Amino acid sequence: MPYRANPFFSTTNTFFLPSVGDKVDQAIAQGKDVANKAELKLQDAKEAVKVAAKPPPTGADLYARFALAGALGCAVTHGALTPVDVVKTRIQLEPEVYNKGMITAFRQVIGAEGAGALLTGLGPTVVGYAIQGAFKFGGYEFWKKKAIDVLGVDKARENRQAVYLGASAIAEFFADIALCPLEATRIRLVSQPSFANGLAGGFARILREEGPAAFYAGFGPILFKQVPYTMAKFAVYEIAVEKILQVWGKTKGELSGGQTTSLNLGGGLIAGMAAAVISQPADTLLSKINKTKGAPGQSVTSRLIQMAGQLGPSGLFTGMGARLVMIGTLTAGQFMIYGDIKKALNATGGVEISK
Repeated sequence: MPYRANPFFSTTNTFFLPSVGDKVDQAIAQGKDVANKAELKLQDAKEAVKVAAKPPPTGADLYARFALAGALGCAVTHGALTPVDVVKTRIQLEPEVYNKGMITAFRQVIGAEGAGALLTGLGPTVVGYAIQGAFKFGGYEFWKKKAIDVLGVDKARENRQAVYLGASAIAEFFADIALCPLEATRIRLVSQPSFANGLAGGFARILREEGPAAFYAGFGPILFKQVPYTMAKFAVYEIAVEKILQVWGKTKGELSGGQTTSLNLGGGLIAGMAAAVISQPADTLLSKINKTKGAPGQSVTSRLIQMAGQLGPSGLFTGMGARLVMIGTLTAGQFMIYGDIKKALNATGGVEISK
């Protein structure tokens, strides 16, 4: 039977203290409140355990997350550095005009064409490098895992530099097949600002006037540029990270969020500098060959040999300063973004073979 407060001792009587019944009712209400809160906390704890117990992604799901992280990392960094890329390309294509350094070249472009000219080719840059980044990073993780499966973890660890180089080379080959048409469009827009209004217009005009083969006129140079670049990028990054961790005396799992970001930035900067120097001659040839159409009947190989002879060793390294800034910065940014997005997507299933 529910408790009924004594009217004589009711709290409505101002002459007496609150009744025992009121106190009991209050205690019961508080107890129910505590029980409800405990039940909610228990449910929250159960949900947290379910999330924690959820296995990490594997197979196609895992590599799709790697690809997404790589696409975002490359699109953001290359898009942000479009002005630097515009100036670098102008220096390579017109060294007789832009011959007083990167800062002066910025001023020349802005003075002659306005600040908007620095964003020329932004569309194909973002789209092209998003696609390339997906193939590059996702492919690198995929082929690295395949090599580890074939060799075994111990053998792969002993030959890890060869694994890094081989996986990155294969991944970049397929990435370049996707990138080449968009890179050809970007360079044409930068070298000839009046060629078209943007990605769609430039792509359509090249296809209409020169045919599909024109998009792959620079495929040889882009392979010579991007494959060594990517091989150096991943191999040097992996080694740099390994050495930094040795100096810190920690493993990746022991790092805080800030330390992980610093690690990715530092390793990426070192890797980017090395990759920029290795790939510079092919980058110059790529810019040259996509600037204009070749002579009727002239092969891509003969055009490349002719251009290399005309430029000479010093000419092949034209714009090196601007490219060091660009590649060092964007590579550091790519590995930072890639690492952060991988963590956010719980894409941590890759096999580690570093010592």
